[in-house]
Amino acid sequence: MAIYELDPVDRIAITAVGSPGQRRFFLMATGSGRTMTLACEKSQIQALILRLHQMLEAQQIEAQEQALLDASPEPGEPEWQIGEMGLGYHEARRMFVLVASEAAVGESTDETAATDAPSVRFWLSHDQVAAFSKQAESVLSAGRPVCPRCGLPMDPSGHPCPVMNGARPIF
Repeated sequence: MAIYELDPVDRIAITAVGSPGQRRFFLMATGSGRTMTLACEKSQIQALILRLHQMLEAQQIEAQEQALLDASPEPGEPEWQIGEMGLGYHEARRMFVLVASEAAVGESTDETAATDAPSVRFWLSHDQVAAFSKQAESVLSAGRPVCPRCGLPMDPSGHPCPVMNGARPIF
């Protein structure tokens, strides 16, 4: 299994391509002389931001007020689709580590196929985590507005709110 290390990360950002409701999301990072672009899902980013906030609070790290990062450049072709992400904190180094692994291709029961999937470790300082979290939140908020009643995204053409008619749409 190939394990890449960006230790430390020079720059990390989330970018989205496409119109709201049709966007594709990418995690882009530079560090250790390497630039990586990985495709990811919006829900993965949302979960990551939530976990980052929890870990900042658990480590009693105060996020310093910083300006948002510059607009993210257009992503190139992603190296792979992220399947799993993990987040940890290294006490001795006082750094966060974000681990992203490739999604399994197909439904293979062969364990060697799953263990051969590449992964990357992004090592981030406290300030980088705070800035990344704010930047990712701004990318996510640039999408479709959320219905205040049901919390689902609203399309410009209309929104069949399940709270208003008692039924939740089936996806």
